[in-house]
Amino acid sequence: MSAPTLPEHVFVAYWLYQIDPAFARLDETARRAAKAEFLAALEDRPASVTLRGAYSLVGLREDADLLLWVYGPDLDEVQRLAVALRQSGLGRWLWQRQAYIGVVTPARYDPGHQPAFMYGAEPKHYLSVYPFVKTAEWYLLPFEKRRDLMAEHGLVGRRYAVARERLLAGAGSASGTGQRAESSRGHVEARGGETGGEAKEEGGGVLSNTVDAFGLGDYEFILANESDDPAEICRMMESLRKVQVRAYTKLDTPIFLGRLRAPAAALEDL
Repeated sequence: MSAPTLPEHVFVAYWLYQIDPAFARLDETARRAAKAEFLAALEDRPASVTLRGAYSLVGLREDADLLLWVYGPDLDEVQRLAVALRQSGLGRWLWQRQAYIGVVTPARYDPGHQPAFMYGAEPKHYLSVYPFVKTAEWYLLPFEKRRDLMAEHGLVGRRYAVARERLLAGAGSASGTGQRAESSRGHVEARGGETGGEAKEEGGGVLSNTVDAFGLGDYEFILANESDDPAEICRMMESLRKVQVRAYTKLDTPIFLGRLRAPAAALEDL
């Protein structure tokens, strides 16, 4: 089983925004113009930056209303998109609550594992994203012990995750695929993840995406789970609470749940 050819780096950004309540008091013409300017900036993003999805968090989280998930091989171009969005009409009314930045790297314990989006898998209806930090004791364990603990983690997770064989089968024809709600620029391929164990066909519908964040922010990893059924994400996360490696978790909150929308539809929720 071989993975696709990969570039050296792929940077991932999850931007979480909250709308200024005063925006709702603008007249409809001003609101539409502001949203149109924001959408234009998003559409005019650098060619190397892929929009994985736009997500509405209205009613799902009290401190964020919109999430954008983008990635690309050049972090500077990702950052320039953030600037363009902030300087657009709607951007002036959005408070950025979180900016999770990560990079896809070779897997530590399972060389064949990569974030699901790197295989070109289409995004699911719901996204649950959160930061992750392990305890200092974890890094003092022998590598073999850490590998075995992550293998147990992988055995549980594979009951809920889309099987790797299915991801690999779709990787070859994934060029040009994007979010369901909007045609997106073609996916780039990369390496990464920290999940043990080989995936088998007995999977579920969850797409698992883990990227490194050491030194890029306050966290060590950024995790994103996608599913068409949010209850499936809930069942998976409860099951993973029972594995031994959980004892080495220092932090895995806040958790943001979003619903995939076409970008224009996500803005209409604001």
